[in-house]
Amino acid sequence: MRKIIYIYSILMLCCTLSFAQQTPADTQSQAISITGATIHVGNGTVIENGTVVFENGKIQAVGNSSTVTKGTVVDASGKHLYPGFIGANTNLGLVEVDAVNASNDQREMGSMIPHVRSLIAYNAESKVIESMRPNGILTAQVSPNGGTFSGTSSIMQLDAWNWQDAAIKVDDGVHLNWPSSFSRGRWWLGEPRGLRPNNNYAKQVEGIIAFVKESKAYLKGKRATKNIPFEAMEGLFDGSQKLYVHVNDEKGITDAVNFAIENGMTMVVVGGYQAHTVNGLLKNNNIPVLIDHTHSLPATSDHDYDLPYKNPKLLADAGVLVGIHTGSNSNFQTRNLPFYAGQVVGQGMDKEDALKLITSNIAKILGIDDMLGTIEVGKSATLFVSEGDALDMRGNQLTHAFIDGREISLETHQTELWKRYSEKYKN
Repeated sequence: MRKIIYIYSILMLCCTLSFAQQTPADTQSQAISITGATIHVGNGTVIENGTVVFENGKIQAVGNSSTVTKGTVVDASGKHLYPGFIGANTNLGLVEVDAVNASNDQREMGSMIPHVRSLIAYNAESKVIESMRPNGILTAQVSPNGGTFSGTSSIMQLDAWNWQDAAIKVDDGVHLNWPSSFSRGRWWLGEPRGLRPNNNYAKQVEGIIAFVKESKAYLKGKRATKNIPFEAMEGLFDGSQKLYVHVNDEKGITDAVNFAIENGMTMVVVGGYQAHTVNGLLKNNNIPVLIDHTHSLPATSDHDYDLPYKNPKLLADAGVLVGIHTGSNSNFQTRNLPFYAGQVVGQGMDKEDALKLITSNIAKILGIDDMLGTIEVGKSATLFVSEGDALDMRGNQLTHAFIDGREISLETHQTELWKRYSEKYKN
């Protein structure tokens, strides 16, 4: 029976790869001007009837209708122009089919494995990646999973032949899964349902502290015996890498912040379900939060029913730098990123501020705001044109998309199937 299931899984994987792949776009060869669009800069500014000119992959001019055009002119009258959306903490390119283990490279064996690099497992020709671009997600942080120290993430542009071509920022940070101070009762073992204190919490935290101390001691020593995991921690101590701490509960967030401060690490909270309860601590220590996606249920029955929906606004109102991520296990759900941001508009956040949650704020948190996140002179021409409001499913209809000035294809496996079967029942 196992053999039959395995063969079936392989056949399903082959079927997903049977359609023609989209060829990455060629390097921009001439200047392009987009005119007449409502430009959503990404920093809160909106330019009506605006013009953007870009050449050699860089934005040369941003202004109103009087801006001088150059090269090929794209008339976007009545349409909207946005910076490319950025997916943070994704497993894009690491998982193709969840049910097929052979196509899942998001985690490795072991607990303390900061040396594992998601970069080299990245599949640039993934069908899942292809499905991101029509919704405006053009850049992503690809993160590892599993263990305590999971490994390093890298930031990729989503139209490439291989991981070398895709990489924008290599090994940008190390990911740490902080233990929860609470655990859920395992009802199948006769334990009471619901949350209860995690009796192993202190011991688990001590294990993290001990590993960091050992890493520091190793890096200060003569290193007679090579220790790859310890060497992978060096970027956290010299400031060249960030520590992305995956933690949700109030005590866990507080302890993780104090841990990062004591060890001189630049920290980002990932998840942050209860981050609003310690927003003063986060703001005072300039610690940003990559909040989990809004389309989810409250964690416990005594939480507000709409807490996941309003969480980003609670943090933003408190002055915390916040962005939305879709979860390490989200895979194809990352394509819904703009609609998670749109949901926050329904909680009272200004639409341009909601746009920041997936553009400029994310770029700042990931340390790529000098290149991406806004439509400004000198930055990468990674942007797209939409028929309407890109944070709304009804308006998110892309007509053009560019990565580093290259006009990319918006065709996917899904659009191929739509075209194939759209004529089936006409006669």
